[in-house]
Formats: sequence, C-alpha cells, structure tokens
Amino acid sequence: MKFKPSVWYPVAIVLGVVNLAAVAFAVDPMMEAWHATGHAALAVAFALWAQHLRQARAEQSEQGQLEPADAISEFEGEMDMMRQELNEMQERVDFAERMLAQRPEPRPQDPRGQAEP
Repeated sequence: MKFKPSVWYPVAIVLGVVNLAAVAFAVDPMMEAWHATGHAALAVAFALWAQHLRQARAEQSEQGQLEPADAISEFEGEMDMMRQELNEMQERVDFAERMLAQRPEPRPQDPRGQAEP
C-alpha cells in the first residue's frame, strides 16, 4: 500500500487540534505540568507533520499532472509491454502443450501387476 499524503493530511490536522484542545484541559492546576507539556508538544509535532504532508501533496499533484501527449505515450508504452508479456505467456503455453503431446502413453497393466509386452 502506498503512503498517500492526501489521506493523512486531514488526520494530522485533527490530531493537532485535539491535542491543542487537550492542553486547555491539562493546564488545570490539579493536573501535572508534564501532562500539558506533552499535549503541547504533540500539537506542535502534528502541526509540523501536517505542513510536511501539505507540501508533499502539492508536489505529488504537480508531478501527477501529465500533458495529454505524455499520458498517451506512457499508455502506449505500457500497452507494448503488456503485449510482449502476453506473447511470452502464449509461447510458454504452446511449449507446455507440445511437451504434453510428446509424452508417451502409459502402458496398461495386467491383473498380476506386470506390464503387458
């Protein structure tokens, strides 16, 4: 499975916002300070990750856009490769059929378990 920045970008944003909201609850004087600090650090980390994913998604969309002529030539190249693979498979099937046709028939056995001459 390929990593898709377009899928993970919203996840990173939601996790960042949730951790930012958790900072507000963790700042309560009854809570320990490291708890709020941990949520703040996670919020910053998710925000940085979301920014990185946004840039990766922009680069991916720029690379993914091909000119129609480029797309057609790429498609033709893939079709040629598929034709070649199909021809190779047909040759292998033909070879296997010839080998099976040349195989001698097994001689029938007599009831005593010996081959008949």
